[in-house]
Amino acid sequence: MTKRFAIVLAAGQGTRMKSKLYKVMHPVMGKPMVGHVVDQAMAAKMDKIVTVTGVGAETVQDYLGDKSDYVLQEEQLGTAHAVEQAAPLLKHEEGTTIVICGDTPLLTMETLEALMAHHEETGAKGTVLTAHADNPFGYGRVIRATDESVAKIVEEKDASATERAVKEINTGTYCFDNKALFEAIEKVDNNNSQGEYYLPDVIEILKNNNELVSAYQLPNKEEALGVNDRVALAEAATLMKRRINEKHMRNGVTMVDPANTYIESDVVIGQDTVIEPGVYLKGQTVIGEDSMIGAHSVIVDSEIGDKVTVTSSTIESAVMGNESNIGPNSHLRADTVIKEHVHIGNFVEIKKATIGNYTKIGHLTYVGDATLGEHINLGCGTVFVNYNGKEKNHIHVGDHAFIGCNANLIAPVTIEENTFVAAGSTITDNVPADSLAIARSRQTIKEGYVNKKAQKD
Repeated sequence: MTKRFAIVLAAGQGTRMKSKLYKVMHPVMGKPMVGHVVDQAMAAKMDKIVTVTGVGAETVQDYLGDKSDYVLQEEQLGTAHAVEQAAPLLKHEEGTTIVICGDTPLLTMETLEALMAHHEETGAKGTVLTAHADNPFGYGRVIRATDESVAKIVEEKDASATERAVKEINTGTYCFDNKALFEAIEKVDNNNSQGEYYLPDVIEILKNNNELVSAYQLPNKEEALGVNDRVALAEAATLMKRRINEKHMRNGVTMVDPANTYIESDVVIGQDTVIEPGVYLKGQTVIGEDSMIGAHSVIVDSEIGDKVTVTSSTIESAVMGNESNIGPNSHLRADTVIKEHVHIGNFVEIKKATIGNYTKIGHLTYVGDATLGEHINLGCGTVFVNYNGKEKNHIHVGDHAFIGCNANLIAPVTIEENTFVAAGSTITDNVPADSLAIARSRQTIKEGYVNKKAQKD
């Protein structure tokens, strides 16, 4: 079987982005552009991926990790010069090499596979990925020969009137016979107005050697979008959002208003879950089946079970078990585990805590650094006081405990099972099982106080 390689061009500074962030690291629906490109190349089962980096190389390498090998283009001298940096890793290999720009996040694995298959079936030494553009202004035109092979690629400024009328454009993605690529690239010169070494010149060199150059036209031009500024970045995000949402809907997820639903590329959602408008699902979030994610909820890197209801709440790096519910206007922070059949009401914040099955936390409550058992009721206004100004301490509440409203639990403390804490209490000592804890001042009434105060004033 023919070996396959990918060279990802990610060395450009991206000055038109007007950003301190390295161009290919700008995210599209939660993932850097270069991440989309490399992930699709991996899905196409490349034998080796080589990413060409430049300014900001460490940032790209830290993000991609072992998904790719790396070479450095110290000076940005053009696309052919960038590809040439991969020669030490690839030039002795036999097989097919695809060259992709790191700022084309919409290219899919299916397109890469189709391009390589077409290239190999035609026996071409080079293949250009093309697209049809109703308005091709500014793009290089692909001029076909009578046998439908590529005769040449001509830039807008160099094209004749007849050539400018051609609507098949060069997308900047290419497929080559690997040996032919590196042999030809040594012959590319920089005799042009920019003094750079251009990859399309390889096509001309192959043609001059009487080698076959073919073209594969994209069914959908949107995939070829290259991002060079913030306007194109927003366009790419819109197109990616639509693609992601359509995938989930076809897999059985209901979206009330897909145009106002934001789901990043790695999110997983089960069948018959309903997503309301304004929802943003981020990172490595996984949502089960038959759940309801209510309007304007934000869920990040979290695991949501089956038949869960999230109402206008924020969940970050947390877990919600089956048939639990939360909201409106509540917040689960990192390292929170909500088990099954748990009720989290409105204006509740939970951090680094485990909440047992069937426990209820109704409203206006803070739970931090705690372990709660099953069938517990926390009254309104309960505060887990877990921080003493220097360190955070743990609170444990046993099964079937009842914590009255406006209670303060001062860590470290243990409240054992089957206990009651009276409303308004501040608990500083452990509470044994089957007990009632009361920690509040006795009520005092001074009759006639108002009249006496008025006479004094």
